Amino acid sequence: MTRATVSAAGETITVHIPLTFRKRGGRKLVVTPDGAEWAPRPRGDNAMVKALARAFRWRRMLDTGVHGTLEDLARAKDVHATYVSRVLRLTLLAPEIVETILDGRQPAELQLDDLLDGFPLQWHEQRPELLQN
Repeated sequence: MTRATVSAAGETITVHIPLTFRKRGGRKLVVTPDGAEWAPRPRGDNAMVKALARAFRWRRMLDTGVHGTLEDLARAKDVHATYVSRVLRLTLLAPEIVETILDGRQPAELQLDDLLDGFPLQWHEQRPELLQN
């Protein structure tokens, strides 16, 4: 049962909520008194989010003529051209998958290396391969 107490000076309120913590797959899970599980909003994978942002930024640079070729872009960013092409491939992900990654709802098994290794170009084929739940 939730209860609250007020300090003697009346300036501080302390709320007591009985919670239990359980480990599930290496993560802590909050279990409320009625037995319902609660988890905070999932956090995005920073590496994947940064790679997506980089991919779309680099594509815009190529599209607007800031850099004429992948090699020019790679030289300017001080990375290898093959890395640039692998990152740029992320712009071919289905919008639904990009949104899932940005919201942090992708499966825990999906890693940036999996995306950089390649995926089907057809959007309808990407979901079963990348978002297998």
